[in-house]
Amino acid sequence: MAAADQEARQRVVVITGAGQGIGAAIARRFADHGGRLVLVDVNQEHLRQLAGSLEGSGCEVLPITTDVSSKEQVGQLVEQVVEKFGAIDVLVNNAGIIRDNLISNISEQDWDQVLNVNLKGAFLCCQAVFPTLKKQRSGKIVNIVSRAWLGSIGQANYTASKGGLVSLTRSLALEFARFQINVNAVAPGLIDTPMTQGMPAEGRERLIRMQPTGKMGKVEDIAAAVAFLASDDAEFITGQVLHVDGGKSCGLLSL
Repeated sequence: MAAADQEARQRVVVITGAGQGIGAAIARRFADHGGRLVLVDVNQEHLRQLAGSLEGSGCEVLPITTDVSSKEQVGQLVEQVVEKFGAIDVLVNNAGIIRDNLISNISEQDWDQVLNVNLKGAFLCCQAVFPTLKKQRSGKIVNIVSRAWLGSIGQANYTASKGGLVSLTRSLALEFARFQINVNAVAPGLIDTPMTQGMPAEGRERLIRMQPTGKMGKVEDIAAAVAFLASDDAEFITGQVLHVDGGKSCGLLSL
């Protein structure tokens, strides 16, 4: 489908984990440009609040409560979107959870929950939207990974899920390329979100001191990177990981 055709009917953007934090910032960024926005989260109240805040933005908003680790629910989500809008132009796989602990203390349940949401959820969403994107011969998928995919103490389950998502991104980029579907990833570093705000102050300050920039990033920084990879300006970019981490992926400052 030509870019002009997409513009004429307005892009359909699906964002998982949209209820708060980075997901909500991504939603607000796309809402600034109009179009049709599908907000996906397990928390119905968060979706209701976000959808309400976007009223009057000029975009059409469709909130859908979905557990992305459920193949049945993901299938129903995609069917509902295609039935209503007739297309999907952008999928942002942002849904994710953490269950941090040292490897000796990670329970099987904590391992399974993190892998099911962070990795399996993205796989199910990519698999479900592929027939639509293939038929269109166009589409952008942006997976939200983490700088932690490079390794992080006390996060074996989380880093494994994000490292797996990087590999999934690269593999799907190769599989989907001949259908003119781009698949990329954004790897946030230390970002000011409800999750980091809930950390003990001493631990948060320690992490900030380790940052080359000496500060946390903003959710808007991640939203801007996602918007770029979903735009026509990134037409010849696929299979890449864009680190938005204030240089932390290059190395850490001494404490």
